[in-house]
Amino acid sequence: MARVTASTSDIEKAADVLRAGGLVALPTETVYGLGANAEDPAAVARIFQAKGRPPSHPLIVHIAGAELLDDWVQDVPAPARLLAEHFWPGPLTLVLRRGSRVPLEATGGLETVAVRVPDHPVALELLSAFGGGITAPSANRFGSVSPTTADHVRAELGDAVDFVLDGGSCAVGVESTIVDATGDTPTILRPGGVTRESLQALWGGPLAAPSTSRVRVPGQHPSHYAPRARVVLVEPEQVVAEAELAQELGHQVGVLVPASVAHAQVKAHAVVAVSASMTDYAHKLYRILRELDQQGCDLIVASLPSEEGMGLAIANRLRRAAGPRPTV
Repeated sequence: MARVTASTSDIEKAADVLRAGGLVALPTETVYGLGANAEDPAAVARIFQAKGRPPSHPLIVHIAGAELLDDWVQDVPAPARLLAEHFWPGPLTLVLRRGSRVPLEATGGLETVAVRVPDHPVALELLSAFGGGITAPSANRFGSVSPTTADHVRAELGDAVDFVLDGGSCAVGVESTIVDATGDTPTILRPGGVTRESLQALWGGPLAAPSTSRVRVPGQHPSHYAPRARVVLVEPEQVVAEAELAQELGHQVGVLVPASVAHAQVKAHAVVAVSASMTDYAHKLYRILRELDQQGCDLIVASLPSEEGMGLAIANRLRRAAGPRPTV
């Protein structure tokens, strides 16, 4: 997939903004991040303010290469090095013991830190020009759908971002896989752009991927990645009937019809035929949820895909999107 390459002047401007304690929205292969100087506690605090994110929720530190890992963490186990060498740059985040360069503001007060090397030329050029680490959660309001284009960032965060670095549409479309690599056996804390099967093939055995984790990491809030519309999950063969019933009851329904379900004319406000390719589905998922919001849907009916390959990450995001919303 072709990616937009930012100009040298835009890269330099973004690096200057970071040095001055500002916030830069930057493209990665997964989603757009809201970046700040990882070593500047005041700049990191601005991320939480702009997103409305609780300060106890840790952030991810992006670095320019695996060779820099020891500059940001300590006591790296051999399995962590193996994962970093094989999957970086790429959509894999490793949770390791925090090094002295990382302020507690970036880790939610934890003595562990989440680190990754993004696989996007614009992000890597910015990291090189800046010469340091960039703390960057997704560039959206806390709990809402992550942005996969620069326009998504501008529409949601507006003037809260000092500079938006446009790198085109994100290739993966969902966030990175987060792995607890502090011990001898890695554990998948959040499924994402690197599949469990790929990790297990390298590791040579099964890896746990619990639905809940004692380790605080990004994306673990019960309601996350959520559109404004309420999301209801049903079995694949029930999607069409559930959507049509809700439409009859007065809802403006958006329905994600799985590829396994044959359908003719579905009676709903907006109908999206889901791709049979989980890679394509993941790439389009957040865009679809945003578009259904824009079309005025107040209810989205969907089903969970088979939790194999990228289907595991898609199922995770849909479950979070359908989670209990905070009460006001």
